[in-house]
Parts: sequence; structure tokens; C-alpha cells
Amino acid sequence: MNEMTTPQAAAAELASHAAASPLDRIFRLTERGTSVGREVMAGATTFAAMAYIIAVNPAIMSNAGMDRADLVSATALAAIVGSVMMGLWANLPLAVAPAMGSNVIFTYVIVKQMGMPWQGALAMVAFTGVLFLILSLSKLRERVARDVPEALKIGIQAAVGTLIVFIALRGAGFVVQNPSTYIAMGSLRSPPVLLTLFGLLLTPILVARRIPGALILSIALLTLVGFLVPGANGKMVTTVPSAILSWPRWPTSTFMALDVGYLISHFVVALPLLFYFLCAEFFSTLGTLIGVTGAANLRRPDGSIPNATAAFATDATASIVGPLLGTSVVTAYIESITGVQAGGRTGLTSLTVAGFFFLALFFWPVFVVIPPQATAPALVLVGVLMMQGLARIDMTDLVNAVPIVLTLLVTVLTNNLINGMALGTLSYIALEVTMGRRSQIPAMVWGLGVVFIAYAIVIAQIF
Repeated sequence: MNEMTTPQAAAAELASHAAASPLDRIFRLTERGTSVGREVMAGATTFAAMAYIIAVNPAIMSNAGMDRADLVSATALAAIVGSVMMGLWANLPLAVAPAMGSNVIFTYVIVKQMGMPWQGALAMVAFTGVLFLILSLSKLRERVARDVPEALKIGIQAAVGTLIVFIALRGAGFVVQNPSTYIAMGSLRSPPVLLTLFGLLLTPILVARRIPGALILSIALLTLVGFLVPGANGKMVTTVPSAILSWPRWPTSTFMALDVGYLISHFVVALPLLFYFLCAEFFSTLGTLIGVTGAANLRRPDGSIPNATAAFATDATASIVGPLLGTSVVTAYIESITGVQAGGRTGLTSLTVAGFFFLALFFWPVFVVIPPQATAPALVLVGVLMMQGLARIDMTDLVNAVPIVLTLLVTVLTNNLINGMALGTLSYIALEVTMGRRSQIPAMVWGLGVVFIAYAIVIAQIF
């Protein structure tokens, strides 16, 4: 017989394992049909697709009164910690970094509208990370995923996407205040407005043509053009950086700046926002895990995701570390699919992404001078991508359509996510009750309705 006996097969397998490289043993490269070179290339591809966050996150969160240079470092460090954990613990080709959407809510809703100091807002995000970690290590996460209606999840995500678009255009001067119509388009005689318009036409073309690193390429090109475009006060839109390369800067002003006492004393006001961050973090990670592992053919025959608990726990832990460094919610990035398409199958892809974020720390003076006209088109594309979930909803069913539309429109028109979430949730409850489906409303949604009513009463007393 040519077949080996069981002891012979075991011996051969043991010899093969002993001969495998340490990286192969750690990341199971051969088992997943990949190689070191392919993983490194995949990591570079993923980094190119998500590197825009190093410019965009500080540009947004600095409006909360935080130091922009320190935010560049905090953003990169949070991405390094999260991606390394994802690579070594979960062994999945998922890159992790501060989340888009949550940084907008952090800055413009919590700090600028509600008046919460950014130190207290950081404490709230860290507390959310702790709750998410508890959910990730228990069976409660399956219940959360099951009980929150799809219409509410999609409505919130689309509302945040629309809010991102509006804030980006307003920050770039493309949308301005108008006494008659409340808002209007900026003057086309203004060079910064024309630069933004050029970016709004260019960036979707780069993305639609699947140009590698389209968003960061768009930001870089618009920043360079900004050196030639006159802006306010006789200066150019893009100012000359103090240096190109510099030693990495520790985020001194934001590191361990959390104000836990403020969170405790204002817990009732913070409760709806805690729910938002928890849901945003949970469902964003869930959707990314499903999408990336599916594209990589890593799901098990029963459809389950390998190392899902480790992946969720990594996100949660990173969302605790992020606020300690000085940034908002940290999450797995759907842009990781670009690395999967380039052949990434293991955590070595994530480690490569972390390596590139480390190199980016040395270029922090460049990221500080990137103007809002350069980041606005990229933010618009991010907002558009966040609205894609609308395609999954039957908008002919008013029980779905009304909560989504109210959440989206009220959020944007009042510039307040909590208003949109409250009306969307309460309208969902009212419609289900009047349709005779009271028993189908999950207990979590009832509880959320009570929270929003209590929140409205508290806010009315404060303001």
C-alpha cells in the first residue's frame, strides 16, 4: 500500500509543522493559501485605502478644541494598537482605526451642541468601550444584533452619513449661511469654493475607477493645489508645513485627559449618546466582519465567523485605548476589503497596516496643514458609502420608511443626531402599535423610547 499509516501521517505532519517558518505557524499562512509577500502587499493596499483617516480625524476633532498635532499622533497610535491586536489575537486581515461618523458626533453633537467638555466626551467613549467589551465576551451581543430593528440601524447610519456630508461642505465653505434660505452654496467667485468643487468632481471619479488609495490620493492632490489657491487673509489655502519629516510627537495634551467625574454627574444626559456609540460600534464591527471574512472566504461552513469573539473584543479594547490616547471610537475598517482583494487572508495583513501607521507618525507636520477643502470631498464619499444600507430597505413600507426618513432629515435639518434618533425611534414604536404589532416591538426598543423621552425632559429643563 502507498498510503501512510496513521503514525506515519502524524510524523509527516509534525515534521512539516516543524519546518514551517515562525510566521507560518503564528498566522497559518499555508493553511489559508497565502504568503508573507502577499500579506505585506495586502496590508499596503489596505493602508492606502484608509490612510485618509490620519488627515480627516484630526481635522474634525480639532474643532472640539483639541490640539490637531496631538490628534494626528493619537489617531495613528490608536490604529497601531488596534491593528496589532487584531492581527495577533484574531488573526484576521482587518485593519482598525478611529471611526468615521463617531468623530463627527463627538465633535459637533456632544462638544459643540451639548456643551460637554471634550475630556468628559472622551470618558463617555471609554465607558462605551467597556460596555462593548462586556457584550463581546458574553452572549448579549447576539441579542443586541437580533433585537434592534433594521430600519432603525439603517436610519441612524444614513443620518450620520448625511451629517458628515453637510459638515464637510460647511467646513470647506461650499455651504454657507443665508438669511433668506438658511443655507446656500458658497460663491463660485471664491477660489476655495472652486477648489472644493473640483475635488467633489474628481474624488468620486477616482473611487469609481477603483484607483488604489483614491481618497488619500485626492486629499494629497487637493492639498498640493491649495499651495497655489488664495484663501482668507491673503494666505494660500494650504500653508507651508514647518517640516516634512519630524520625530513622532506624543499626544501630551490629550493622553489620559478623560474626565470621569463629568460623565458621572451628567450620566442621564449622556445616556442616549452612550446608546448611539454602543450601537454604532457594535453594528459597524459586525457588518465589517461579515463583509471582509466573506470576501476572503474565511467563514466556516455553517456561516460563522472565525475568531469573532476576539475580533469584537479587539474593537472594544481599542475603543478604550483610543480615548486614553485622545481620540474617539476605534473600529474595524470596511476598507480592509481592498487588502483582501489583494490577497490578504491573515493577521499579518493587519500588522503590515500597523507598520505603515507607525511610519506615518514621522510625517505629522504634513498632516497638520491639510486644509478642509482637501478633506471635504473624501468626507462626502465616506458619507455616501454610509448611506448604501438604504438599498436593503423596502421603502414602500411606511413602518420602515417613516423612521428612516425622520431620523435622516431631522438629524440634518436640526444638526442634531439625538433629535433624529428620538423621532425615528418613537415613530417606529407608534407605527407598530397602531398596526396592532405591539408584541413585536423588542424590549430594547421600548427601553430606548423611554430613554429618549426622559432625555427630552432633561434637556428641556437645562435649556
